[in-house]
Amino acid sequence: MILPQPQLLLVDDSPLNLKILLEFLPEQHYRCTTAQGGQQAWDILEAEPDRFHAVLLDRIMPGMDGMEVLRKMKQHDALNQIPVIMQTAAATHQQTLEGLQAGAYYYLAKPYEQATLQAIVDAAVRDHISYLDIRQDLRRTTTTMRLLESGTFQFRTPEEARNLAMLLAHAYSDADRVVTGILELTLNAIEHGNLSIGYKEKSRLIEDDKLEEEIARRLSSPPYSSRVATAKFSRRPHELSLQITDQGNGFDWKKYLDFDPERAFDTHGRGIAMANKVSFDRIEYCGNGNQVTTVLHLEQAAPALAV
Repeated sequence: MILPQPQLLLVDDSPLNLKILLEFLPEQHYRCTTAQGGQQAWDILEAEPDRFHAVLLDRIMPGMDGMEVLRKMKQHDALNQIPVIMQTAAATHQQTLEGLQAGAYYYLAKPYEQATLQAIVDAAVRDHISYLDIRQDLRRTTTTMRLLESGTFQFRTPEEARNLAMLLAHAYSDADRVVTGILELTLNAIEHGNLSIGYKEKSRLIEDDKLEEEIARRLSSPPYSSRVATAKFSRRPHELSLQITDQGNGFDWKKYLDFDPERAFDTHGRGIAMANKVSFDRIEYCGNGNQVTTVLHLEQAAPALAV
C-alpha cells in the first residue's frame, strides 16, 4: 500500500525557527505548511480540518499561544485526533505535564536534533494514519452491534485485535471516541501481555523497524503460540462495560493511567492513558495487570412530566 505524503502544519512566530524546521523536515518526506502565530494556524486548521497528519506547535507565541491552539483543537470534532507535537525552549516539568494533560501528543524541548524530530514526527504520522484507517473501516461496518447485550470474544493476533475493536466500537453510540481505546487495550493484551514484549524492548523494536517481525515470530513460537486474550462485553442499565484479559504475567499498570512527562519523548506508551482519559469514563486494572475493565456511562433520559 502506498501511503499519502504526510501533511504537516508548522507553527512558530519566529521565521528562523520555521526555517530550521523546514530544513529538518525534507520535502521529499513531508509536505509542510507554515503559520507565523497561533491565529494564522487556527485559521488554516479550521478551513481544512482534514488536511494535516500532525501539527508542530510552538508553545510561547504572542496573541494566541500554543496552549490555546491546542485546547481549541481538542474541542473541535474534526481536529481533536490530530497529533500535536508541542515545542518550546522553556519546558519545565509542570509545563510538560500541562501540555500532555491538555492533549499534546509529544513535548519537544528546544534545541533538539534532526533525528529526534524526524522519529517523533514519523511516529505521530504513523499513529494518525492508523486512526484514519480505523475510522474509515468503521464507516463500512454494521451498527447492529448496538443491539448486543453481552458477548465473549477471543483473539490472538494484532489483526484480530483490530477487527474486534472495530466490531465492538459499534456497540457504543460514539464509535469514534471508543475505537482507539479498545484497540490500544486489545493490542496491549497481545503485545505486552501474551507475547511478553516489554516497554523498553518495544521501543528498541520500533526504532529498528522490527516490531511486526518479532510479533510474527512469537505468535508462532511456544509458549506464546497457544495464548489467547479474551474480551467480555456487557450492557448494563447505566453503563457499558468491556473486560479484557490476557494470559501474560502482568505489568506495573499504575504509572500508565496518566500522561507522564517522563515518557513525553518516547514513540509509544500513551495508549492506556488515552483509553483512560479520552475513550472511556474510567478503566480499572485488577491484580497483576493482566485484566482491565473499561466503563462508559450511558446518558439517562429525563423523566416524563406528570400531567
